Amino acid sequence: MQAIVCISENWGIGRDGQLLFRISADLKRFKALTVGKTVVLGSRTLKTFPNGKPLPNRRSIVLTRSEAPIGGAELAHTTQDALALAGEDALVIGGASVYTLLLPYCDRVLVTKVFAAPEADSFFPNLDAHPDWRVASESEVMEENGLKFQYVDYIRK
Repeated sequence: MQAIVCISENWGIGRDGQLLFRISADLKRFKALTVGKTVVLGSRTLKTFPNGKPLPNRRSIVLTRSEAPIGGAELAHTTQDALALAGEDALVIGGASVYTLLLPYCDRVLVTKVFAAPEADSFFPNLDAHPDWRVASESEVMEENGLKFQYVDYIRK
């Protein structure tokens, strides 16, 4: 299992239920890496998607306590349910609590690091400070609309 996330310099990922950054190149990369794949996400993240519906052309597994069906998605009520449904090739796409629950089961994390630190209220675990993770590759630093960013691929040691 892998995770994919866009973070700020202090590993922030969101504020008030919204992403910190909207970088066109990163959104295109996210789409390219997730279309045709299984994605695992939380119900609060799902609510931030257009019309609160799963993203098209992906198998979506929503980790939720709710029993209410979600059109176009499969429900998982526990971490173990999510793991059983997802399989090894799934991508965890958020939010913070789902990343925290499923990171121990991931062997790779695809990070977009943005060189800015807006105020955040949700965070991804700091892989640079975690002894189980190391950087496998880094892209060149890019810039879009005044934001500098790079793609960093982390793998479990």
